[in-house]
Amino acid sequence: MNGNEFGRLFRVTTHGESHGPAMGVTVSGCPAGIALSEEDVQRELDRRKPGQSMITTSRNEPDAVEIHSGLQDGYTTGTPIGMTIQNKDSRSGKYEPFVTAPRPSHGDFTYSAKFGTRNWGGGGRSSARETVNWVAAGAIAGKILEREGIEVKAHVNQIGEIRAPKVSFEQLLEHTEENPVRCAHPETAEQMRERIEEYQAEGDSIGGSIYFETRGVPRGLGAPRFDSVPARLGRALMAVPAATGFEFGLGRSARERTGSERNEDWTTNDDGDPVPVGNDHGGIQGGITTGQPIYGEVTLHAPTSIPKSQTTVDWETGEQKEIQVIGRHDPVLPPRGVPVVEAMVNLTLVDFLLLSGRLNPDRLDDQPGEYDTAYHPRSPENK
Repeated sequence: MNGNEFGRLFRVTTHGESHGPAMGVTVSGCPAGIALSEEDVQRELDRRKPGQSMITTSRNEPDAVEIHSGLQDGYTTGTPIGMTIQNKDSRSGKYEPFVTAPRPSHGDFTYSAKFGTRNWGGGGRSSARETVNWVAAGAIAGKILEREGIEVKAHVNQIGEIRAPKVSFEQLLEHTEENPVRCAHPETAEQMRERIEEYQAEGDSIGGSIYFETRGVPRGLGAPRFDSVPARLGRALMAVPAATGFEFGLGRSARERTGSERNEDWTTNDDGDPVPVGNDHGGIQGGITTGQPIYGEVTLHAPTSIPKSQTTVDWETGEQKEIQVIGRHDPVLPPRGVPVVEAMVNLTLVDFLLLSGRLNPDRLDDQPGEYDTAYHPRSPENK
């Protein structure tokens, strides 16, 4: 099975199924010398984990991470970092009716058709449970970006027909984590929560979108065409389960603008460097970063696991069935998707920093060849 690795130099390889023993991820290409602990990773996993509020699944997973390799005395060593997250609250019995009767709009039939078999408990490999690995890896990438003065933040900007007004980056940082919807506009967040609960009471679900923004990304990242920043970001963010759209800058509204309206004149900044007037381009021109903030949006469709009656067919018996997907499922995806989107942006940016040569792939202390470093382990005999 291909498709389980992401990144060129900062590489992430994942494994695990929704109701298997554990989820796991290996991060290769992480330079040495980064201060890292399980607590750093756990902090991000706690933002993604289930059971956070009444508008998320009630599955009771602690999502406790264990780091098995790649660390010494609290610093990365430059070798692969292996992490696992145990599955503690799986209940596969609820999925027995769907072993040969695929749930509508899930990966049940397509996985079976591709491989001739599948892990059917909880959706197996196709479950959004797998994103726990992405968030764990993204936490490591976030530590590198923090060291480089780069910030990435996202929030829920739309649920159903309710859309939040534009907010500043400072508002994203200050308000996103204050409410269960993870919307940085408190008044809209309350409207969204009420709307989600209405769909939940009806046994239905609803879609939405996540807005993300970066600060501090240097100019000159990316390459033409297939390795452009939007191409790589699009690949990363369209991999998010339920993603149906990715856009940056003006996004879809660019189709309504003339060239003279969209084009941005050039001026100079205080250092005498050319800078565009405005940022409708979303921090990217010609596929390469300009140094302005990168911003965009990811659309997620409504969760497909809903208790409303639906129709399927059992391929063993040929019988058409009315089914209800009874279980512990999110009525909406963006609130728990915020840390997932941030993680994928983190991973993409770190990979570009390494590809551009802005980061030493071996170590981040700018001391190539030096062995007696502040983060090297001390000899027990010399204490």
